[in-house]
Amino acid sequence: MRLDLTEEQKLMQQSVRKFLENEMRPYAEEYADKMIIKEVAHQLLKKLLPFGYIVGAFPEEVGGMALDAVSQGILYEELFRVFPGLAGVAFITQECALSLYEGGSDKQIQRYLPRLLSAELIGCVAVTEPGVGSNPADLTMRAVPEGDFYRLNGEKIWISNGSISDVCIVLAKTGDEGKKSLSRFIVEKEPNGYSVRELKKLGLHAWPTSELFFDNTLVPKENLLGRPGDGLKETLKAFERARCFVALAAIGIAQAALEAAIQYAQERKQWGKSIGQHQLIQEMIADMATELDAARLLAYRGLYLVGKGVRCDTQTSMAKWYATEAAVRITSHAIQIHGAYGLSKEFPVERYFRDARMLTIPDGSTQIQKLIIARNMLGMAAF
Repeated sequence: MRLDLTEEQKLMQQSVRKFLENEMRPYAEEYADKMIIKEVAHQLLKKLLPFGYIVGAFPEEVGGMALDAVSQGILYEELFRVFPGLAGVAFITQECALSLYEGGSDKQIQRYLPRLLSAELIGCVAVTEPGVGSNPADLTMRAVPEGDFYRLNGEKIWISNGSISDVCIVLAKTGDEGKKSLSRFIVEKEPNGYSVRELKKLGLHAWPTSELFFDNTLVPKENLLGRPGDGLKETLKAFERARCFVALAAIGIAQAALEAAIQYAQERKQWGKSIGQHQLIQEMIADMATELDAARLLAYRGLYLVGKGVRCDTQTSMAKWYATEAAVRITSHAIQIHGAYGLSKEFPVERYFRDARMLTIPDGSTQIQKLIIARNMLGMAAF
């Protein structure tokens, strides 16, 4: 695995960074603490497509750009640095599209994939339920066959993109055979697919997070995604990729916090000199920079392995837990360096801290990641 970027990746990074600063930064500030409007999300996603967002993971013959996993990571890290909410909307839509592409029938792919890759549709993936989080095998939502349809009843919660989504990949129980009892379905929101309730949360306010309600939702049997009973296996496989991108979200936010702290430490004067010349400020900057680099190396190692198609739940769990917890420490240091101004909403660092703190729980909490790592090391499961 390379530890440096290729010339092509460097040029891509420079190009997208310039674009994001010029074109996306104003929207990031406008939606810093309010949910992005659906129409605006579609508009901005379409502007991102030429750089490889959403489409980068797909082969050229279906309208993609065939970017390697590391290059995709570079793109998303840059977007998470500038506009975490929009980056989340793009990534979840990409995940929805990948689920369709990897497991869908030709008819399903033809119907949905072009519209997802053009940002005409916004996607979401619904796994978590009010009483089930870390163990998806215990899901209770049911899909009961009824003629040419399945009838879905139940609730999903903490669903990213939920309230602005057009189509959802839903994991539901279709039998009573343990791990083989779960299947995935493609459900369109309109006209009668699911209703939503937006959830208020600590941070990442631009990124919609919703509760989804399925009340006798009829889904055509042709919308069963993949084989019956394969839902859990395919969901767990997707977690490896998702955990790398949650790590990148944390890294992008932490990078923004480090940059803000460095600038403030250079400009703010106390006791006759810049506070950056004081030893304890320098210690915090050194800690932040080192933790950020360590997190980045873990995340890109995970992406490299995901790109090779090998089993890498240990490495992706390491990346997810370390990067998200490091981002909390880094953003906390950024507040400390800003002093009282760090507590003010007039400066962005308090928002960076709230956004970072959001990421230690989704896609498996820190504690779940550690149990996965230890299970693989010991050959013994704690759950």
